[in-house]
Amino acid sequence: MGKHDKLLLQILRGASDANVPFEGLCALLHWLAFHERVRGSHHIFTRAGVVEILNLQPKGAKAKAYQVKQVREVILKYKLAGGGSDDA
Repeated sequence: MGKHDKLLLQILRGASDANVPFEGLCALLHWLAFHERVRGSHHIFTRAGVVEILNLQPKGAKAKAYQVKQVREVILKYKLAGGGSDDA
């Protein structure tokens, strides 16, 4: 099981939303074919076929818990848990 798979399972479980590394969350979204643009501390993720725009900000080295929940809801709504390419 790769690092993206482990992080994806952690996010989908929802047991430790406040303990998700921000860089890991960004890497996971790239792996799921999201495109990123950065405006200051805001990392904005979009993907073709996904209406929602994910606007993430770090809280230290971790992602904000409510933003992890938003990412989980988008992954589940669009059935993205199948993942992207397993290059990592």
